[in-house]
Amino acid sequence: MLGVALRAVNSTFLRYVAASGVALCADMGSFLVLLHLGMAAMAAAALSYSLGILVHWLVSSRGVFTASTAAPGPRRTRQKALFAGSALVGLALTSVIVGSAAAAGIDPRLAKPVAVAVSFLVTWGLRNRVVFAGHDA
Repeated sequence: MLGVALRAVNSTFLRYVAASGVALCADMGSFLVLLHLGMAAMAAAALSYSLGILVHWLVSSRGVFTASTAAPGPRRTRQKALFAGSALVGLALTSVIVGSAAAAGIDPRLAKPVAVAVSFLVTWGLRNRVVFAGHDA
């Protein structure tokens, strides 16, 4: 019984890692483009992370937490709001980490991976335990 539960958690986590990878590509790609275009590091981090949020919702709700994604209606709206709230926590962490590093004279391209790791762990916890509580595996 414990083995089945562990496989279920790991399966969901692995799908979440893959979804995060897709969202990260959108995030990092747009971050680098925005920096290249001359946007301030903190603004570029915030805007690119926002694009990643949209991509992550689409992939997570359709490929990771499929059985616990609410049907269209009030529950789905609430779930989207919780997902967005978890993303805002990640956005705040990302912005502060990248902005603080840039202010300290650290290349924002070096700070972004740290921000990604911190944001990933925090949003996984929120989404797994709150947004999609009782998810499938």
